[in-house]
Amino acid sequence: MEKFTQEQIEEALSGLDGWSKTEGRDAIEKTFTFKDFNAAFSFMTRAALVAEKMDHHPEWFNVYNKVDVTLATHDAGGLTERDMKLAKAMDGFAR
Repeated sequence: MEKFTQEQIEEALSGLDGWSKTEGRDAIEKTFTFKDFNAAFSFMTRAALVAEKMDHHPEWFNVYNKVDVTLATHDAGGLTERDMKLAKAMDGFAR
């Protein structure tokens, strides 16, 4: 995977809902809020299955109904198409 340029990152972020550039690193982040822990955990389970198929694993942190997600392609040293695809999938699971 080829690392995105700043222009590509900005363009990709314009097509994502609520994702933003992570300060101080070449990554994107979003906080998902659900009605309860069960809904948050269900979201994480669905996302984990897709991430495993993509061989692209998120950095995430869960407390009760919130899931903080950070995406970056470590092998490429920044953001790639993989991150954007996983972000879109996660957005779909959160609906």
